[in-house]
Amino acid sequence: MNITRENIDELNAVVKVDIAKEDYAGKVEKILKDYRKNANIPGFRKGHVPMGMVKKQYGQAVLVDEVNKLLQESLNKYLTEEKLDVLGNPIPKEQEDFDWDKDNYSFEFELGLAPDFDVNLDLDKPVTKYNIVADEKMVNDQIESIQKQYGKLKTKEVAEEGDTVAGTFKNEEEGIEKETTIELENIKGKRNLNKFVGAKVGDTITLKTKGLFEDDHALINHLGIEHDKAHDLDIEVEFTVSEINERELADLDQELFDKLFGKDNVKSVTELKEKIKEDAAKQFQQQSDQQLMNDITEALIETTDFDLPKEFLQKWIRTVGEKPLTEEEAVEEYEKSEKGLRYQLIEGKVVNDNNLNVDFNDLKAFTTDKIKQQMAQFGQMDPSEKELDDIAARILSNQDEVKRLSEQLMNEKLLEFYKENMKFDEKEVTYEEFVKAIYK
Repeated sequence: MNITRENIDELNAVVKVDIAKEDYAGKVEKILKDYRKNANIPGFRKGHVPMGMVKKQYGQAVLVDEVNKLLQESLNKYLTEEKLDVLGNPIPKEQEDFDWDKDNYSFEFELGLAPDFDVNLDLDKPVTKYNIVADEKMVNDQIESIQKQYGKLKTKEVAEEGDTVAGTFKNEEEGIEKETTIELENIKGKRNLNKFVGAKVGDTITLKTKGLFEDDHALINHLGIEHDKAHDLDIEVEFTVSEINERELADLDQELFDKLFGKDNVKSVTELKEKIKEDAAKQFQQQSDQQLMNDITEALIETTDFDLPKEFLQKWIRTVGEKPLTEEEAVEEYEKSEKGLRYQLIEGKVVNDNNLNVDFNDLKAFTTDKIKQQMAQFGQMDPSEKELDDIAARILSNQDEVKRLSEQLMNEKLLEFYKENMKFDEKEVTYEEFVKAIYK
């Protein structure tokens, strides 16, 4: 067997695999002899079928199978030994005059090669790193939400702003008849709100659905309609009031603090505010980190310049799926996936150049830490080492879980590396300012 490579350019190559009769003949002969021993053909005793008949019936199928196995094994071994970083998979070149009746065969494969490039983390325009803080308004809103959640409902005769009103929405033409409960603070617009204020049990209010709630999606639950219908729905509905309640806020006392955080862990409103800020900071950190990773990814894709074997990849995309794609469909699919492929290459370069690979010990420690966090949520604060090892072993025996956890760990390693090795434009913002900044 002989394997040679011709480099077309820096990103494309053709590998030629020459297979001679002596490379496969012995294996084919052995398989056919085994077939002869076990063949059951009428007119012949088992094991005494003429070899010529066996070859005629099975010979070419065995030959094709063995040559293809040999071809794949030798090609994969060659790519590994030559340390070729290929994109996609080798694509076999078509041979119109190929003849399996010959003794020697030649096969050619097109290769798409990964580009050689450097990643510069010293960006001219630094990525923004958001530090989200819980401002006084957010803390006070959270406290009010807690008071409402743990407060009591008091039945009323006449509705006022801030009340909760139960009733039934109706529209006969649209087939709407739905019992629901509305928080009046979620009603949009003074005109709509004024129709509820002063209403009594038994009153019927006529309303327009367009612009009735702060979020159109609220119509799905309140009217019992489908998601697609809720957007821009503009019809008249009648709402008949069946109950009016005022929510009395719970007192900010020790009983409430113990209910929320356990006995004596919080003893004052000041400590409550600090606890809310602390919990919010943890949630904000996750969102801030995710946005930072997204922004770093975009920045590195934009600033890391390299070419890809575009035509090869489009050709490979046409053939790789269960259903072959047209040339136009392959071009469209390539354009959708190009940015992701570029970042995969950039990420791989950063990982390899800086030894950020995930090994089993890293993964086991990461998994164990996740288990501890989860057990702590259910009050198991001090699990034994054996218990943790047993749970980790069960989780890591599942390949899907291994993949998922490995990706999480790699993401954390990369983010930590970027934080230590890149300069950022740091901004302290409230959560509201953060949302405006990223969705501007």
